Amino acid sequence: METSREALPDDIEALKALVLVAQAEAAVSRAQLSEDRALIAQLKLTIEKLKRERFGAKAERTSRLLDQMELQLEDLEASATEDELAAEAAAARTTTVAAFERKRPSRQPFPVHLPRERVVVPGPTACSCCGGSRLRKLGEDVTETLEVVPRQWKVVQTVREKFSCRDCEAIDQAPAPFHVIPRGHVGPNLLAMVLFEKFGQHQPLNRQSERYAREGIDLGLSTLADHVGTATFVLAPLFRRLEAHVFAAERLHGDDTTVPVLAKGKTATGRIWTYVRDDRPFAGPAPPAAVFYYSRDRTAAHPTEHLARYQGLFQADAYSGYGALYDPSRQPGPILEAGCWSHARRPFFVMADVEAAARRKAQSKGKVAPSVSPIALDIVRRIDALFEIEREISGN
Repeated sequence: METSREALPDDIEALKALVLVAQAEAAVSRAQLSEDRALIAQLKLTIEKLKRERFGAKAERTSRLLDQMELQLEDLEASATEDELAAEAAAARTTTVAAFERKRPSRQPFPVHLPRERVVVPGPTACSCCGGSRLRKLGEDVTETLEVVPRQWKVVQTVREKFSCRDCEAIDQAPAPFHVIPRGHVGPNLLAMVLFEKFGQHQPLNRQSERYAREGIDLGLSTLADHVGTATFVLAPLFRRLEAHVFAAERLHGDDTTVPVLAKGKTATGRIWTYVRDDRPFAGPAPPAAVFYYSRDRTAAHPTEHLARYQGLFQADAYSGYGALYDPSRQPGPILEAGCWSHARRPFFVMADVEAAARRKAQSKGKVAPSVSPIALDIVRRIDALFEIEREISGN
């Protein structure tokens, strides 16, 4: 609302008060606008994630879009909090403008498995009202704060004492401690962290080396690479045992997904191929397990190599690279294809959903709804009936 010049007071203090009120109102408006923008970004991100879960990933572009939206939401949330605090500080300097408070989701309790450290604040020794010392405890209020213990580096010294025999002069000593890396100087926890950062978090070794250097630990790139190569060799027998267990299954599930790979001057896109053995829905006694393979591209040569010795039932999507696996003349034998009902249902559901949308639009205008794809709607209902039977069998 604009104020005419004649309505402005002549008193300087009154003018200052008006300026403070205007600044506070502007800060509250900015905070409200920031919250609205953050809420819109959050809703857009939620919608895109629901679309991805409902229809599946259409292309690599969808993944990049979600990553970009998450970064945008992060910036908007930070800006909204900053504007909220600015509005609160501005409103505190006036008596007529109410402070702005963002609507945040309800805070969830901290996980019960986390250890609790009790810090007891000493209670009063005398009554703050009358000064009396006859106080009786009624209870306590507990405020929980999530905290983290920073990573601590340490050197473990394993001392092996030597003893000599007074009778034969022989020297006895306990054997040297076991190291995953022969003659290595890193412990198993550190080695596991390096491997997880590289393969689980996709952190290149050079970035790990730089981060460790900032913490005062000199672990060069060549040293870390040597550790990774040695650990890969040491873990190879375990992987082969796991691989043999997975591919001994009568039924196998397969899929692939994208993974970011740091390349020269850019981030390339690799592939993680996953093969899962899980007989629990069929009351099978074998424990479930999965194996993963990595490739720089998505050619048919990779699943052909992975499943070169497999025979049985293979459940996967309709990726054309699997086609050679189902060839009757394949050696050592053909693989029986088991299509995915979710993938089969998806295009029919899209057509049925288009028909439902057209029907609603026509009804809103008082017109007769056109028949877009009645067969698709019937197919969706039939597949959903199969899903319901499967849920009854599995107990879900």
